[in-house]
Amino acid sequence: MSREEQELLSRTALGVFRLNGQFLAVSEELAKPAGLTAAWWQVLGAVLHEPLPVAGIARAMGITRQSVQRIADLLVERGLAAYEPNPAHRRAKLLRPTDDGHAAIDRISPGHAALAARLAEALGPEQFAETARILEQLSKAMDSLGPLPPDPEM
Repeated sequence: MSREEQELLSRTALGVFRLNGQFLAVSEELAKPAGLTAAWWQVLGAVLHEPLPVAGIARAMGITRQSVQRIADLLVERGLAAYEPNPAHRRAKLLRPTDDGHAAIDRISPGHAALAARLAEALGPEQFAETARILEQLSKAMDSLGPLPPDPEM
């Protein structure tokens, strides 16, 4: 790896880490009026269109199954989500939002739409779309790399 490539990797990683912090902070603010946290919103959002097993949610979000399981159990306990049987796997139940879970997400929608409009205005619609495309491409590239090779010096 060249020095320039290392610098690009560092800049990319630091930019993504900063963006992650910024998105988490704004997500907490958007979710608060709905009685959710950013993490709860993230898990509920993952199952809005179709129920998924906890492991599937974790894979889609790039976080550990245990983290999702803890949040899923809290959402179920609070009546925002429910587990249902999974025809493909007896033990891995599917998580789905309840009516209260959908209502909580609906309360976030106006703030979410306003933020999207502000970002589109700040970046311009084309650059906003390109930003999303490049981040998706970067994520796919990271997935394709697989695990890091062992360090030969260890």
